[in-house]
Amino acid sequence: MYVEVRNNNVEKALRVLKKKIQEDGIFNELRNREFHQTKGEKRRKSQAAAKRRTQRALQKRMDEQGY
Repeated sequence: MYVEVRNNNVEKALRVLKKKIQEDGIFNELRNREFHQTKGEKRRKSQAAAKRRTQRALQKRMDEQGY
């Protein structure tokens, strides 16, 4: 991965690098590989993430409709 630093603006280059890494999913991959997870743990984690997504979408719809 390559990020060019322009005009000695390292902060902006770091932001661009972090964004690229996050889009590629490298942070999530590192976090997942740090410790061993059983199949059950992976399943529970994915179910919890799905529940958060649905709750967030429901809240967004409720806010748009004015409830």
